[in-house]
Amino acid sequence: MKPQWVGLVGDIGGTNARFALVDAQGHVRHPRIFACRQYASLADIVAEYIETTAGKKRPPKAVFAVAGPVLDGEIEFTNLHWVVSEGDLLAQFEFEAVALINDFAAQALACPLLEGPDLRMLGPALPRAHECPVVALGAGTGFGVAGLARSDRGDIAVATEGGHASFAPTDEVEIEIWRRLNARYGRVSNERLLSGQGLYDIYCALADIQGVEPALADEMAVTTEGLVGDPLAAAALDRFGGIMGSIAGDLALTFGARGGVYVSGGISPRIADRLAKGPFRARFEAKGRLSDYVRAIPTYLVLHPYPAILGAARELEQMERL
Repeated sequence: MKPQWVGLVGDIGGTNARFALVDAQGHVRHPRIFACRQYASLADIVAEYIETTAGKKRPPKAVFAVAGPVLDGEIEFTNLHWVVSEGDLLAQFEFEAVALINDFAAQALACPLLEGPDLRMLGPALPRAHECPVVALGAGTGFGVAGLARSDRGDIAVATEGGHASFAPTDEVEIEIWRRLNARYGRVSNERLLSGQGLYDIYCALADIQGVEPALADEMAVTTEGLVGDPLAAAALDRFGGIMGSIAGDLALTFGARGGVYVSGGISPRIADRLAKGPFRARFEAKGRLSDYVRAIPTYLVLHPYPAILGAARELEQMERL
């Protein structure tokens, strides 16, 4: 007997779009990945996925986690030239209901479900305060941030644009990096450093500070060579991890995230060992008079391949209850 689909879920970032179907038992099935820039619109990918995967038993509802702020049921993607609205998707695909949610809000919804091989500790093994807020953050094409408020009545994701908060240097090297990025871009946000382009900009800035020419062509080369011993690329990876630790600690203070801080995104899993052994956790804890507060907060690297899909499925489940 073929499964009865209750919904379509998606995670659409600046580079890739991931889709899956949810069956009547709440299981996520048939995940697939599409390269966004090979398609003219999100609707084109949705149509292809439904046609090739769902078949005749089309899902009645859909939840899409999207990379950017959702305002009045519409998103203009931060790193793609797409505008998508719930109304257009309802009309084109005749869904009963559609919800667009921020991709990191979806990741925050997924965090309480993650355990075992889905997670790697960054720092000491500490207990989660299950009733306390959670923060999810991660670097990829951009830098995403969301919170999760928890209560006996359920969890509420708090979508933010914290990735675009201003970057705060913590030492002379970071001040010099800031100066170079400020000269190039103007205002320097956290995303200017914690993103694929940001990693490469850190590498180029460190090269300039040392008075040498950058030998590597892009962030992928920096990651690859840094992990095998290139000194400048390795320094860029450690600086990237340290900056992420500082910002993660600031977010833990801002949200009161004693339920844990979860690091995801496309970059961190690729540098997992370096992140775990580098300055991330020390910088996370370096909060002056509040160091003891953040020292008790667990930090995790998310290894699950589709956390936003899980979060979108959880949002779909909540829609089903309405």
